[in-house]
Amino acid sequence: MSSFHSILSSFDYPLPPELIAKEPASPRDSARLLICNRKNQAVTFDRFSNIIEYLPENAVLVFNRTKVIPAKMTLRKITGGAVSALLLSVQPETITVLASGTLKPGDKLIWQGGHSLTVINRNNQEALLKPSFPITELRDLLDQFGETPLPPYLKDSPLPEDRRRSEYQTVFATENGSVAAPTAGLHFTESLINNIEQSGRGVAYVTLHVHLGTFAPLTEEQWIQKKLHTEHYSIDEQTASMLNRAKADGRPIIAVGTTTVRTLESASNASTLVRLNGSTGLFLTEESSLHFVDHLITNFHVPKSSLLMLVSAFTGREKLFELYDRAIKERMRFFSFGDGMMVI
Repeated sequence: MSSFHSILSSFDYPLPPELIAKEPASPRDSARLLICNRKNQAVTFDRFSNIIEYLPENAVLVFNRTKVIPAKMTLRKITGGAVSALLLSVQPETITVLASGTLKPGDKLIWQGGHSLTVINRNNQEALLKPSFPITELRDLLDQFGETPLPPYLKDSPLPEDRRRSEYQTVFATENGSVAAPTAGLHFTESLINNIEQSGRGVAYVTLHVHLGTFAPLTEEQWIQKKLHTEHYSIDEQTASMLNRAKADGRPIIAVGTTTVRTLESASNASTLVRLNGSTGLFLTEESSLHFVDHLITNFHVPKSSLLMLVSAFTGREKLFELYDRAIKERMRFFSFGDGMMVI
């Protein structure tokens, strides 16, 4: 077994399928929460609605305000065959999608509302399409005819499209651009965030648009290069100043979700945020040093994933799997719609 496959196997764990959450807790903050205190090694189980009781005094919580777009298109060939297309990127006159089925240049794909797209090129699963409508109309048409993409393990989720649009979305999402939600943020209600602020803790928002690569299996090349798929992030100057001031004052910085960790660690030089806009392929593992983020709120992640490896940067691999074993024994719910974990 190669060293890569050995490492991958070391981040595997058995999960009873019934623990994969198919729909979110209702209300959002009624989800369960595992709290791991690294100072005294205490592990506590509670409800997410009680999270304030466990937050360090004067902490600042940082959220990712990216918004999931209904990026999945169901198209039809002239011959009648169905084609599923997931929007990856938008160019001035074309779009790039992840497409199912056999496609060749020149194929015309019919969309709802009398719209169509023509295949320009096909490269493995990706296809370059030229729409019959102006690119400027794409967002409105997706809102009208698109579907919310869900991770592969939620393909049989019972949620209809209207509930997917509302529930696979954080309450603070404002910046369109993701094909997946920053799921740690799904547990927060507006009233919970207000209560956190009123408790004297700070709240800040950054943006990282989640790419489809977040669900792709980790490759040996990514492991060797210690570089993941590229995602774009941004932090406005006012937020960066506030966070830099908080860090300098010794206030604990709590990242809500792995995407927020990647944003803050990519943007920082030592303990100061300096690169406020850019693309990141940051790959964090157990050996990685964290420069800006002190604590983490996250969900329970898929076996063998880069997300699981990122969490090990806070806990170490051995401790991480002790926590996962406890969560499984406690019958906590896993993955995007599942329960949460806080490492403080």
